[in-house]
Amino acid sequence: MQTREVLDGWQVAVSCGRFAYVGPDASHCIGPNTQIIDAAGRYLVPGLCDGHMHIESGMLTPAEFAAAVIPHGTTTMFTDPHEIANVLGLDGVRMMHDEALMQPVNIYTQMPSCAPSAPGLETTGFEITAQDVAQAMSWDGIIGLGEMMNFPGVINGDPQMLAEIAATMKAGKTVGGHYASPDKGIPFAAYVAGGPADDHEGTAEADALARVRLGMKSMMRLGSAWYDVESQITAVTEKGLDPRNFILCTDDCMAGTLVNDGHMNRVVRHAIDCGCDPLIALQMATINTATHFGLERELGSIAPGRRADVILTSDLRTLPIEHVIARGLTVAVNGKITVDCPHFDWPDTARQTVHLGKVLTDADFEITSDATQVTAKVIGVVENQAPTEALTATLPVTDGIVNGQGGVCQIALVERHRATGGVTNGFVSGFGYTGAMAMASTVAHDSHHMIVVGTDRAMMAAAANRLGQVGGGVSIWKDGVEIALVKLPIAGLMSDRPAAQVAADADRMVAAMADCGCTLNNAYMQHSLLALVVIPALRISDLGLVDVTEFEITPLFEDTQ
Repeated sequence: MQTREVLDGWQVAVSCGRFAYVGPDASHCIGPNTQIIDAAGRYLVPGLCDGHMHIESGMLTPAEFAAAVIPHGTTTMFTDPHEIANVLGLDGVRMMHDEALMQPVNIYTQMPSCAPSAPGLETTGFEITAQDVAQAMSWDGIIGLGEMMNFPGVINGDPQMLAEIAATMKAGKTVGGHYASPDKGIPFAAYVAGGPADDHEGTAEADALARVRLGMKSMMRLGSAWYDVESQITAVTEKGLDPRNFILCTDDCMAGTLVNDGHMNRVVRHAIDCGCDPLIALQMATINTATHFGLERELGSIAPGRRADVILTSDLRTLPIEHVIARGLTVAVNGKITVDCPHFDWPDTARQTVHLGKVLTDADFEITSDATQVTAKVIGVVENQAPTEALTATLPVTDGIVNGQGGVCQIALVERHRATGGVTNGFVSGFGYTGAMAMASTVAHDSHHMIVVGTDRAMMAAAANRLGQVGGGVSIWKDGVEIALVKLPIAGLMSDRPAAQVAADADRMVAAMADCGCTLNNAYMQHSLLALVVIPALRISDLGLVDVTEFEITPLFEDTQ
């Protein structure tokens, strides 16, 4: 990847986990105990790097996530554990970090920057402070600051946000970005000036252009539900911009995607299918990523002195992952992992995190009004994208209770960190649910309270109470019966079971959503992001309905008649 060449017949020697020689003849490196791997005309490609991702989104611990992606050729991950930070604070980050360092591949941790993601608009289980960030910067394996979602704070000079960025820069590490506003004018320039060095929130070519023109790296993501590569890669394939400024990533990948479709190999193939030259696509998933994090002398290329992370593949375009080597050792062959991924001993404090404070009933999910009908603000789900729409709907009132209709369901955020018994109610559309159903999840980015969506209030209560019983996860009910359950006992976010088992449960969850009328691609991701109060346009939090374009709590009803 140093010169983006295919060098026919070259040989590679590895010693003590690093490339010792790369050139036309490695015979001088062969000794009596040398293991020789005959590449048999195949290509040697650097191990793939994921430039921005959240392990928790896979519903797996770092060990099980690593075991799932190693056979797909991923040898390096740059992870932001801000999901667990919202539930368990700095202790949770440390647990993720410690298990990450135990793995046979490279998992670097970005210290979460925003818990809460938007102060004043949500209440998290724990808060991350500038002192926490400064402390974490001294840990081995901390590579930088996680995505700076509080972009209004950076733009307006919030002391805590600037202190976090300053602590990261003082440590010589990279500040991750997250700019979800469509305004690419003066506010965006101010955000970039504040220090964030990359951004993965782009959804159009204009977004990619704006970022690289101001000196950021444009991270183009293909996750389970985010399809933002095709719309942005034209900046390289058609506009001809320097590909060194572009990085491929996943952001969020569910266990089912990892097991059935792949990880970074899936992203690279997709970029190629979108018209990208295979060598450029590989560059965006290897050396570009390593260089961005200051690790070009360690990772991302097949060159002397670098870690011996390499893939053997017979085709650069379809990229079959036939042999994976990490740190000089074979870790997977033909889709099968050949090494162990050690587990951290997760304590009870990480497994007992769902505190409802009471048994919920249908009355907790009632929305009342004295009018005969109301004009309600409705969160509009957009397929395959993180942003939502701010919609309105005229809804009927029966016996003082407002009811959804015509594709408009109820949504509720149930407080689960401090056992307050609090429930915030609102409306959402776009899922397509029909009949009597409910779906509850303790994965609720980023505060990770509990999101419940449904058409039947009694079942909404039943689904929420069920997750209180099992310690978190996802529960789906139809016609009064639970039809799918994914148990996520660690922080209500992850399972320490193997990926294939979690994926099987997740597959049943997806099928159950479809059985309730949902037709969206990977609608679970949309469900889990409905509380993310830093991405426009309308969200829900424990404090109320949030207008993310104005960053303020907004009334549920526009007017009454």
